Amino acid sequence: MNAIMTVTGNDHPGIIAGIATALAGMGVNIVNVSQTLMGDYFTMILQCVLTEDAPDLAVVQQRMKAAGEQVGVVVHLQSEAIFDAMHRL
Repeated sequence: MNAIMTVTGNDHPGIIAGIATALAGMGVNIVNVSQTLMGDYFTMILQCVLTEDAPDLAVVQQRMKAAGEQVGVVVHLQSEAIFDAMHRL
């Protein structure tokens, strides 16, 4: 299953490392990433694939929210199907 993740917050060291480590620990593969700084504000969008070994989306969402809080950022994870459906309307 493909998913899109957004990560936002004040920039500081360790954001990418913390997010990537949490995803890898659940068997989620990052296939595309874009990150930008807007002043001191960090933004990142990731396209991820939940492998067969990964927990279901709801569990990954919950764990990534907690991982984001631990790193000091806000994380949102949604099924890529939502974005596909929006573009069909």
